[in-house]
Amino acid sequence: MAVVQANGIRMHVQRMAAKNTTAADPPTVVFVHGLGTDSLASFYFTLAGPVAAAGHQVVAYDLRGHGRSERAEHGYRVSDAVADLTALLDELEITGPVHLVGNSYGGTVSFSFAVAHPARVASIVVIESEPTSQAWSVKMAEMLGRAREQLQQAEALEWITENRGGHTSKLAKAAGKMLHATAIADELPTGPVLTAEQVAGITAPVLAVYGSESDLAEQAPALEAALPHCRTVIVPGQEHSVLVEAPKVMRELLLDWLAGHGAKVGV
Repeated sequence: MAVVQANGIRMHVQRMAAKNTTAADPPTVVFVHGLGTDSLASFYFTLAGPVAAAGHQVVAYDLRGHGRSERAEHGYRVSDAVADLTALLDELEITGPVHLVGNSYGGTVSFSFAVAHPARVASIVVIESEPTSQAWSVKMAEMLGRAREQLQQAEALEWITENRGGHTSKLAKAAGKMLHATAIADELPTGPVLTAEQVAGITAPVLAVYGSESDLAEQAPALEAALPHCRTVIVPGQEHSVLVEAPKVMRELLLDWLAGHGAKVGV
């Protein structure tokens, strides 16, 4: 565990050295987690170890306001998350292109990072995610506003405890506190939104994974059409929590993807 000062805040980072490789400069995989109840732990206990064992350097970090990173009051636009990641990579002296793996909102950040810094991205793997858009902004505003209201209610937390367990309830309670203590619910939906031209300009190869029962699965054809180098995979019987519900499937998909894409920038 390490705490790194980047972009004016303290960020919690976990690094794993590449194993089983003789490469002098093995490729780096950066894991970006989702919103609210998520943290780097979702990757640490699923994909990080196998990726390091396959010969890749691993970086996982807690987003601003999440996990053990600093809970700043402001700085929760997607562009702020991109600036945080940029500063973190600079502080860690990672200058070469990295493979970004983003879960849910982490994938949204990854898309925007690729637009801002195309030369720093070797490939992108997103799980249940989408680029920012006007529709995304509306959806996020509604979702975060509803969560800010409900996660402070005892009845909602009791329902989560009964139906999702005590651990999830604890995470939900912490997420509710964050939503009230920070400007995330107001700032994050403002994006900024990516234009169709910006999305089409992402030249790094993209793997997008969706659960067949997720609302996001229906956008897979449009994403493939919008991105020049995109492959989508639908995991049968899964909803939004593909990463934690089907870790073996995700591990196989990710390791196969990394083996086939090396550390070169997509062209």
